[in-house]
Amino acid sequence: MKKVTLTKSLIGCKPNQKATAQSLGLKKVGDFIIHEDSAALAGKVKVLSHLVTVETVENA
Repeated sequence: MKKVTLTKSLIGCKPNQKATAQSLGLKKVGDFIIHEDSAALAGKVKVLSHLVTVETVENA
């Protein structure tokens, strides 16, 4: 599983980057989501790579 945290602001970003963040449920700096690792998630993270940090978490 991956934990994706929004670390930089979406102000001034391209519209597709804002839409990708919204589809992940990231609205404010500090918001995070935990998702299963998948190709779709990897693609979304690639679009937002300069705005997010990604950590691997164990199933709890």
